[in-house]
Amino acid sequence: MEDVSEEIRKIARGLFEEDRVDLIIGFENGSLPLRATPCYIRSEEDTEKLIWHSGCENNLSVYIPKNKERIGIVAKGCDSRSLAGLLKERQIERENLVIIGVPCHGMIDRKKIDEMLKGRYALSIEEKQGEIILKGRDFEEAARKIDLLPDSCLTCAHRNPVLYDFLVGDKVEENTEVDEFQKIKEIEALPNDERWAYFTKETEKCIRCYACRNACPLCYCAECCVDSSQPQWFGKSTEPTDTQIFHIMRAFHTTGRCVDCGACVRVCPMDVDLRFLYKKIEKDVRELFSYEAGIDPEEPPPLATFKPDDPEGFIKR
Repeated sequence: MEDVSEEIRKIARGLFEEDRVDLIIGFENGSLPLRATPCYIRSEEDTEKLIWHSGCENNLSVYIPKNKERIGIVAKGCDSRSLAGLLKERQIERENLVIIGVPCHGMIDRKKIDEMLKGRYALSIEEKQGEIILKGRDFEEAARKIDLLPDSCLTCAHRNPVLYDFLVGDKVEENTEVDEFQKIKEIEALPNDERWAYFTKETEKCIRCYACRNACPLCYCAECCVDSSQPQWFGKSTEPTDTQIFHIMRAFHTTGRCVDCGACVRVCPMDVDLRFLYKKIEKDVRELFSYEAGIDPEEPPPLATFKPDDPEGFIKR
């Protein structure tokens, strides 16, 4: 991964030398092993901080909306798809954006590492030939990297950036064999009462911290519907109905926009299965409108356009 990191630094230095950017958004080393922290780079000297490895899990495009500077950004596949969506929604002008694309082999899931270690603490984590090696005070364990990937990475069909100005390294083979909607199909096959029970069980965990909303690149509204008081759409309590409406409203607000980057799932402190709701709507949009979010910034969004062959089953004749 050091070769990738050095190439990112080289590109970043060139962008500052050519005065093409005011800011580069990337990753620097965090305080924990194989942990990366988003960082703002504003000078050629600070480009030495930039790194890349399997801990660069954050979707950096969340820092883009409303920013009027000339920005360079390090983007893996899901980040680039979010950027395509933000460009479509006029949250940044393309001429003010330089995308440093990085093909992605998947980012490790910290929760799966914690499950594996069962309370032990890793003092160092090494990534080597498809393996993650964890070393602690009195132990050393190795695991296949694929076994430590989050669900969003395991089913990702766009591991290469869809939009970029610079591409770091060779493109990776896309994941075309896994059915990304398998879990959704299993839930769809359940009776209505079992589906409702699953939704109720998951939303009951929610403490309304709004971490999912804050981590989402597409949740950039100046005032969220949950914060509106005139009118007040629904309450901010943890009563089941308020919580359920919040998650349903947020899911519909991401219709045709969510790229399944997994940011909301990673930040949830209560392990709410947020992904099943968003993947269900993503599946419906794919089937009804033949539309996939974050692929083409010029393609009209599915709910803002009309095609003569759109399904009209909801219209009573």
